[in-house]
Amino acid sequence: MSEDAGGSPDADVDGLSIGRVAEATGLSVHALRFFEREGLFLREIPRTSGGRRVYARTDVDWLILCGRLRLSGMPIATIREFAALIRSGPGNERERLALLQEHERDVRAKLDELNACLEVIHGKVVTYEQHLNDGTAAGLWAPQPTR
Repeated sequence: MSEDAGGSPDADVDGLSIGRVAEATGLSVHALRFFEREGLFLREIPRTSGGRRVYARTDVDWLILCGRLRLSGMPIATIREFAALIRSGPGNERERLALLQEHERDVRAKLDELNACLEVIHGKVVTYEQHLNDGTAAGLWAPQPTR
């Protein structure tokens, strides 16, 4: 059985195969390998004697967090920095917190921008609904011929 197809009996006993981790996280096998190459894991992923990766539940939890961080706009380089801080052990918790606080500020700013956009869009939806209900929608934002 190939590594991509779900793993080996070793992975079932000792941990999770790459296929199962892909299913659990929603990441592709390619993305998991990319994360490993980029140094985004908190530990080196062990392999079976046959060379298949064996993941732990904590790896899945970490990948889910990484997925959320990426989805919310955190650059790979910042995730790498965060992972390196965690790997280096205790004593840098303030740096970790500062990194997360900065990202939280960035995400909140993006949410504010999106909410402002949503208000404008909602206003247009309300306008179109009203005009459609009143039978006055013809010609709304119709292009004017050039003269």
